[in-house]
Amino acid sequence: MSQRVYIFDTTLRDGEQVPGSQLTTDEKITIAKELEKLGVDVLEAGFPISSPGDFRSVVEISKAVREPIICALSRAVKGDIDAAGEALKYAKRGRIHTGLGSSDIHIQHKFNSTREKIVEQAVAAVKQAKSYVEDVEFYCEDAGRADLAFLAHLVQSVIAAGATVVNIPDTTGYCFPDEYGNKIKYIFEHTDNVHQAIISIHCHNDLGLATANTLAGVMNGARQVEVTMNGIGERAGNTSLEEVVMALKVRPEMGYHTNVNTPLLFPTSQLVSKMMRMPVQANKAIVGRNAFAHSSGIHQDGFLKNSLNYEIMNPHDVGVDKSMIILTARSGRHALKHRLELLGFSFDKPTLDVVYQQFLEVADIKKEVNDGDLVELAKVLIEA
Repeated sequence: MSQRVYIFDTTLRDGEQVPGSQLTTDEKITIAKELEKLGVDVLEAGFPISSPGDFRSVVEISKAVREPIICALSRAVKGDIDAAGEALKYAKRGRIHTGLGSSDIHIQHKFNSTREKIVEQAVAAVKQAKSYVEDVEFYCEDAGRADLAFLAHLVQSVIAAGATVVNIPDTTGYCFPDEYGNKIKYIFEHTDNVHQAIISIHCHNDLGLATANTLAGVMNGARQVEVTMNGIGERAGNTSLEEVVMALKVRPEMGYHTNVNTPLLFPTSQLVSKMMRMPVQANKAIVGRNAFAHSSGIHQDGFLKNSLNYEIMNPHDVGVDKSMIILTARSGRHALKHRLELLGFSFDKPTLDVVYQQFLEVADIKKEVNDGDLVELAKVLIEA
């Protein structure tokens, strides 16, 4: 039976922490509405206590967006939680996302505290948040480096206090996939009340493992993934929404599904990139400009025979118009013949061989050969 994975989008909170990518309230509303169309389940709208602008953004997004749960971040501090609760008063369905460090590194060197005091503070924070909203998520910051037994105890304590979702973040992107998956598995095996809440995963990409770790978490029982469009976020970024969603879609035998409207992935990616002034790298999975581009002659030949030879998903499924054959000096005769025929030119094999040699000379100089170049080559041969 297919199991639902909930998409918690934090593009407007964690994603906006990228230097130079800050948004106005109006810009946040524009992106929030597109994320609503995309089908995200939870939209983390901001960190209300952090600034008047962020507070206002959470309020206005709560008014403008009705389908997703609207989430506000807070530390496990009374003032933060009060601000989050106040900012969410217009939300159709609001969630407060509160928490604090769970690793000994954070407990000792960030909070100057003890494990016992952390648990007390966590329980108090959840109970206070419950006075504002029924839906409370608790994050165990730096869970990736936390002691397993203490982490399970903390999770059990906040669920008992009323947390409906518990977030197990790999805040520093430290874990390997098997390690992170086993951490989620351990929580399920050692937390008596774990099934009274949804276990969520929030992975950072410091070692380039965010998507792999997120999938490992899902395969070990987590049912909410915290992601951003284009993988933007603090330092090396967060888990990429489009990567996780399409991984689950392309591999249906895994037994999971999301409610994301995948043909909107590419246009949403483009909107976020433009409004946050964060170009998408060309080789970015799913939404990069080269994700469905083929330039190697071997690949082009195989693709033209059957796209399944080199593409594991249909570009239309993610909102890309079509795959591209890029003509370079690495391209073969099959790709050249295909492009010439699209332009209305058909040559017998000897003539095509001549065109191909001339094409390679142009390609060595220009690096990439466009349709105009091909038309010129073809006309010269025809006129000769």
